[in-house]
Amino acid sequence: MADAPSAFHTWLESPLVKAPLPIPVFILLAPLMWVLFRGTWREIDTEAQRERGHLLASGKWDARPAVACVIVAVVLTLQEYYGGGRVYQSVIRPFLMEQEEGWLSGVVNLAKYDNLYSYGWWAFARVFGYVFIPLPVWKILFPKDSLLDMGFRVSGFIRHWWIYVASLCVVIPAMFAVAQQPDFGTYYPFYKLASRSWFDLLAWEAMYFAQFLALEIFFRGWFLGALRKTVGSAAIFAMAMPYCMIHFGKPYLEAHGAIIAGIFLGSLAMKTRSIYAGFLVHITVALAMDMLSLYNRGALPTKLIAP
Repeated sequence: MADAPSAFHTWLESPLVKAPLPIPVFILLAPLMWVLFRGTWREIDTEAQRERGHLLASGKWDARPAVACVIVAVVLTLQEYYGGGRVYQSVIRPFLMEQEEGWLSGVVNLAKYDNLYSYGWWAFARVFGYVFIPLPVWKILFPKDSLLDMGFRVSGFIRHWWIYVASLCVVIPAMFAVAQQPDFGTYYPFYKLASRSWFDLLAWEAMYFAQFLALEIFFRGWFLGALRKTVGSAAIFAMAMPYCMIHFGKPYLEAHGAIIAGIFLGSLAMKTRSIYAGFLVHITVALAMDMLSLYNRGALPTKLIAP
């Protein structure tokens, strides 16, 4: 039987306490963000001002912000309606059932891995939507734009590796605080059979990491790269809005944390001109949260492969 929530948890879950709780955190972190990234924001704004001045002087209109925002809306809508369980149940699963008796006999095992396959579809939809829609479309519409400049360069990350370490020093204690929330242990990992075997857990984490890389490419790479020259540092805060919204449905404090993470990781990507620091922060925290949740429940795998 689960332990009854403590008086502190009961108090914390009160709407009058929990709802405004992120506000003082935002107020405390704002000066730190300013100290860390004000030079980066100013540099990007200066670059954007030059670009806008050049466009105005030549009588041109830059379609990049409008096109980028429409692509974001289309991709997120497609994922909401076609990247989840409904399509898996109506299309992917019937296909797998046919193949289980056909040319994939002995490979597909729905009785054992049905839930894992559904997350495979979820991860595939995220990778496809975040990477293989915006990047090719952008290159077709704006052929002079370099995709390498959309966060794919490694040199900036290598020069600023210490920021990754410093980020973890801040994020990990916050993660342990969030782990005390009553809904944390029941929410992670998403794949509820991850504790069944190490194969299940590692297969899930591989999918999880792949979609995180795609997410960083989409939000901190392509979207910021598309808006940087004409919108400047405002691109970071514009990106933080849809990034926060994809966390709706997750624990309340985590959804608010996505606002901070979006601004911080976006600023970091702009500073380093690289998505890799953000990706490593993401997967480090994601893996730690899954493992911590399993550990707290005494549910770490004990078998290599489930029978």
